[in-house]
Amino acid sequence: INAGVDRYKKLSSGHLEPLGTSASGDLIQLKAQTVQSELRIALSARTALFSGGRTLKAESKVAAEKAFVGRVFKVRAVQGRPLAAEKIVSLHSSRDKAISECLLASEKDVRRAGSFDDLLRTHRQAWKCLWDRFRIELEWAGGGNPGRQQLILDLYTFHLLQTASFHTMDMDVGVPSRGWHGEAYRGHIFWDELFIFPVLNLRAPQITRALLIYRHRRLREAREAARREGYEGAMYPWQSGSDGREESQTVHLNPRSGRWIPDNSHLQRHVNSAIAYNIWHYYQVTDDLEFLSFYGAEMLLEIARFWAGISVRNEAADRYEILGVMGPDEYHDTMPGSDRPGLDNNAYTNVMAVWVLFRALELLDILGEERKIEICETIGLGPEDVERWKDITRKMKVVFHGDGIISQFEGYDRLEEFDWDGAREKHGDIQRLDRILEAEGDSPNRYKASKQADVLMLFYLFSAEELEDLFERLGYPFEEDTIPKNIEYYLRRTSHGSTLSRVAHSWVLARSDRPRSWDLFNEALKSDVADIQGGTTPEGIHLGAMAGTVDLVQRCYTEIRLRDGVLWLNPQLPDPLEAIKMTLRYRGQTLRLRVGKD
Repeated sequence: INAGVDRYKKLSSGHLEPLGTSASGDLIQLKAQTVQSELRIALSARTALFSGGRTLKAESKVAAEKAFVGRVFKVRAVQGRPLAAEKIVSLHSSRDKAISECLLASEKDVRRAGSFDDLLRTHRQAWKCLWDRFRIELEWAGGGNPGRQQLILDLYTFHLLQTASFHTMDMDVGVPSRGWHGEAYRGHIFWDELFIFPVLNLRAPQITRALLIYRHRRLREAREAARREGYEGAMYPWQSGSDGREESQTVHLNPRSGRWIPDNSHLQRHVNSAIAYNIWHYYQVTDDLEFLSFYGAEMLLEIARFWAGISVRNEAADRYEILGVMGPDEYHDTMPGSDRPGLDNNAYTNVMAVWVLFRALELLDILGEERKIEICETIGLGPEDVERWKDITRKMKVVFHGDGIISQFEGYDRLEEFDWDGAREKHGDIQRLDRILEAEGDSPNRYKASKQADVLMLFYLFSAEELEDLFERLGYPFEEDTIPKNIEYYLRRTSHGSTLSRVAHSWVLARSDRPRSWDLFNEALKSDVADIQGGTTPEGIHLGAMAGTVDLVQRCYTEIRLRDGVLWLNPQLPDPLEAIKMTLRYRGQTLRLRVGKD
């Protein structure tokens, strides 16, 4: 049942239907199925008792009910003589490959399984192989011990590998934002892959490939979502589940006020760009042209078609605009006084759309002529579409205000400044400022206040050189101080209400203010081990933030960049670090690196 999240307890929680139990010899078995998808699940268990290294012949009986089966043992215990119980269970589902039937498969496996010691040995060996690939080692300056930071990095790497592993590659599963560890968000898939895939790409890209194919299998549903809204191409949902349809809630509960509030988060169309970004960067790491041709190209081109279709030409300004969306910030979903949900010309959304269109044009040059013709005919992409894409990449609107500040969205400059000091004095922890304001009859829509990085996500994803190229093509100035000026502006106006926020802010400060970046890194590192949001971690870990902190060490402090088929490194280690040691995979080659201050 769903009992791990208080606010879900009143929702439907009966998800399993028992199909039967059985017992034979030393084996007990149970079979059930999920009530909607009728996925069958089978468990077989064998139990043995040991004392002094010898198996005990103990009296036992089976205890069975409709949805429960167990074995009750009666044994004489002797003081001072250890007594051990060993229970070994095998689980299979009806979706498993290379089986006849899940109950038979679970019985076969549990009979063939060795002892606990045998299983422990193979378990340790499997983890040793994973740590050889994934572990990042920190060396402290002055010969000190990184201790806690190292332990937490290992823990977060462990949780990532518990969720996305070689075992899940053939199971048609995505990466839930809260892992498989809790019930928050009901296992839905968001955009967290943007923070997760870089760790997998440079260690086990075959896992990334499988997770991108998971997205490709749901392309049909994304196309249908776009068609229903009157757009071309594919519109992947902000939250998705088993079949890829939109699962975002339309109302959500503010536990602070007890009120249900309209939820417009499905307007975060930028999830499309995150998927395109992941496709492109997987290709950059692996040079996997086969994947790009037969899976990635279709997704990326359909996402490009969506952005071209949602872009509206403003004839008077001779610019393209994207209207009625939400950015990553999530505090702002409409302009004050407006009865229309969504915001116009969110800078992150617009710039990412231009980047996607650039990559789509580049992709058409990469594909062989035969495959290019095939895919263009399949999706109905003509020369006039390509010309429109080129026009949009030169004329997309990006709004500025003040002295070179990129406006988070059009009208942002007209919002009120928020009294941060007063709010902190009154409430203490203001990470969830949206809930605080709503409970007071107010709304963050009125203020220059962000939940997490929005404009600054551009500096998280792209180098200064990449952004300069994009803005220059659009005809906007991108001065030397544009990045530090915008970082300082938005950092002062962010509550860090998402665990992803400190990851992005630490990253963008890594070059200009290393001590501050290191402080934010350590705060991000505490996200789950200290449950810094006060009660969210028991509902499920935050996998994007976990992987993001690992990636901060892996790519940010080493400044690993993938460009022109080359792996570039330009390290700038924080003062407390002497060196970083890790193993990477790049285009089929294994690299063992020690990145030091020199």
